[in-house]
Amino acid sequence: MKILLHTCCGPCSIYPVKKLRENNYDVMGFFYKNNIHPYTECLKRQQALENYADQIDLKVIYQEGYDLEGFLQKIIFREKKRCNVCYHDRLLSTALIAKKGKFDFYSTTLLYSIFQNHELIKSFGESIGKSVGIQFYYEDFRAGWKEGIKISKQLEMYRQQYCGCIYSEKERYYD
Repeated sequence: MKILLHTCCGPCSIYPVKKLRENNYDVMGFFYKNNIHPYTECLKRQQALENYADQIDLKVIYQEGYDLEGFLQKIIFREKKRCNVCYHDRLLSTALIAKKGKFDFYSTTLLYSIFQNHELIKSFGESIGKSVGIQFYYEDFRAGWKEGIKISKQLEMYRQQYCGCIYSEKERYYD
């Protein structure tokens, strides 16, 4: 069974890719860029993912372009609900590519994070999957949180300190 996995970064892909492969899924990654700010941060995350993907023989589709303006236009005046917009954007983009690529399922490494809203991600994933015509695969990958961190440190991977958007960067660093 083929699955397209939205992959937000190298460290967050470690455990989900491992688990999916253990369950005999043919996994391919998809790196969505528009929500990662600033652009230099996006490049660091992409490079870390490229390096890791090479090490584990993971094929990854890298989103073309970098539509910062489009992403921010969707968020403006919705800052308190920005994660909803971001989840939807990433999942919809992944589902559309999965459908076009004739994958059996699509999913996301967001399900690895202890900081993300799993119920909302699952709800969006299932709803988008129905509307696009591709099944959303839900698995709670949080059980591997510590394992993924340990491995990423052993591999000396770049580890970001915030989710991705400029607002989460502010929350992380601004007193």
